Amino acid sequence: MVEVADIAPPEDITGEPPFFAVSVAKLAVMSLCTFTLYEVYWFYKNWQRIADREQLSVWPLPRAIFAVLYCYPCFARIRDHEDTRSDSRLHALPLALGFIITTLTWRLPDPWSWISLSSFLFLLPVQHYANRLNAEASPSHDRNSRFGAWNWVAVVVGGGLALLVIAGMFIDPEA
Repeated sequence: MVEVADIAPPEDITGEPPFFAVSVAKLAVMSLCTFTLYEVYWFYKNWQRIADREQLSVWPLPRAIFAVLYCYPCFARIRDHEDTRSDSRLHALPLALGFIITTLTWRLPDPWSWISLSSFLFLLPVQHYANRLNAEASPSHDRNSRFGAWNWVAVVVGGGLALLVIAGMFIDPEA
C-alpha cells in the first residue's frame, strides 16, 4: 500500500495576490484626497482580479463605475474566496449596505452631502480581509503601501482642494 503525504497547495506561480493589494491607510488617504474617485479604481482592480482568476466574462470598468450595484457581489467574492476561519468571516451584507447608503448621500443638500466622503470606511474592513487573503496566498507580493508619484499628485491637489473647501465653509459671504 502506498502512502500519500499531505502536500500544501503551491503558492501562486505568478506571485500575484488574489485581490487588489493596497494598505488600509493608503486606501483611506487616497479615497479622501480624490473625493472617492480612488474607490472606483479600487473596485475596478478587484473586479479585474476576480474576472481573471475565476475566468468570468464580466467587464470590470462598468462594475466599478456602478459600484453601488456591484459592491455586494465583490465583497461576497472576497469573503468566499477561502473559507479558512469562520470566526473572522467578512460581513459582506452590512458593509455593502453601509457603502451604498453613504455613497447615495451625495444627493442630500449641503452640508449633508459631505457624508458621502465617508463611504471608504466600509471598504477598509474588506481591504483588511483581502490583505490577509493576499498574504496567505502570495506572501512575497507587493503590499502597495508606499505612495508613488501619481499618488502624491492626487494627495497634494485633492488634499489642497479639500482644505480650500473646508476653509471656504468658514468664510462669511456677507463680509
